[in-house]
Amino acid sequence: MTDTPESTQADILARLDRIESREEIRQLPAKYALALDMRDMDAMVGLFPEDVRAGGGKSGRAALKAWFTETLSQQFDGTSHHIGGQIIEFLDSENAVGIVYSKNEHETGAEWVIMQMMYHDRYERIDGRWYFRSRQPLYWYATDLNKPPIGQRKMRWPGREPYEGNFHKLFPSWAAFWSGVDAGPNDAPAVADPAPLEGFIETMRKGNEVGKIRVR
Repeated sequence: MTDTPESTQADILARLDRIESREEIRQLPAKYALALDMRDMDAMVGLFPEDVRAGGGKSGRAALKAWFTETLSQQFDGTSHHIGGQIIEFLDSENAVGIVYSKNEHETGAEWVIMQMMYHDRYERIDGRWYFRSRQPLYWYATDLNKPPIGQRKMRWPGREPYEGNFHKLFPSWAAFWSGVDAGPNDAPAVADPAPLEGFIETMRKGNEVGKIRVR
């Protein structure tokens, strides 16, 4: 059975919408980085919906703006966020998830702290516009530029004890890899089928969660 002109047109429009949506979502992390580094708090909170959760039981852009303003003014003299690879997967036409790598630099008093992390994002389209619904930060290390973060507890901020980040905890493959690396090679190792096109992140997560999703 061949497609009717109407179904063909609908398919083309759906594909075009997906392409445009993906590009709009791709701009969100870059806009976030620019607004954050330039300290434009209105531009920053405008990337989130009006009912965004701001922590501490509060919600709304005004509460989020107050949180960002307090955090950035008290902890950092300046920042630079460098956006890396991004994976975007659609849950449906109005919701998507993403993974975004980010390499950051922070001037904080007498130290220059560099950080490697990624975000697990949730995106939502509201009234035709895509927003961050939430951003979950996953940290690998933070350390002074002159102090490589070798060893354990790689999160090393001035004025606090080093601690472990959660960079690998969303994806159970990290722990599974190291738990089996001493078992020796297998003549015929099992290989899973490729992940669905819109299910790469969720397949890697295997249902794993890392605490409460929060905006950072």
